[in-house]
Amino acid sequence: MIVLSPVLFALALWIKLDSAGPVFHRGLRVGRDETRFRMFKFRSMVENAHLIGGTSTPEDDPRITRAGKFLRKYKLDELPQLLNVFRGEMGLVGPRPQVPWAVDLYTPEEKTILRMRPGITDYASLRFRDEGEILRGSTDPDKDYMEKIHPEKMRLSLEYARTHSVWLDCKILASTVAALVCGSGQRRSEPMRESDSKTLNKVAL
Repeated sequence: MIVLSPVLFALALWIKLDSAGPVFHRGLRVGRDETRFRMFKFRSMVENAHLIGGTSTPEDDPRITRAGKFLRKYKLDELPQLLNVFRGEMGLVGPRPQVPWAVDLYTPEEKTILRMRPGITDYASLRFRDEGEILRGSTDPDKDYMEKIHPEKMRLSLEYARTHSVWLDCKILASTVAALVCGSGQRRSEPMRESDSKTLNKVAL
């Protein structure tokens, strides 16, 4: 956080100058043992965006600000989650925390991932790095998210829960950095095959 502080400050200043509203968005999420917490993100949408639309965000969502388009493209809006890591609410790697309404729809098996601390990145984050593109043009993004994205995300989260280790976390972190810096990773519009899942285990993105 200290090393990144100049970058964080510059991004915060840009957000403030680009549009009215707070620097941070503090969305309600469900963490380990179904504990609710506020997850920090740099604000990438207009102020009070939650009052205008749903929680899922298509690439062409009119609520996204000019600065927000850049932040979301390079996942810079996720950097403030280091604060959640510092506070012990999240880890660097783990199943992504979900909004309460989505957790309420979990099956008993899916709820087993709530025994783990959520994280900034995981298998599903790598697989759906461009989920906004999948939802582009959607008239009901929340519904389309649950139908087109949630099942595969959950499968990958459950797989991570079964196989996680410190070494695997290190490999996922390395893959995340590589995907952001090099733009690597498969296209998000393509379904993941079982062989692709095994490839993720080997971090051969």
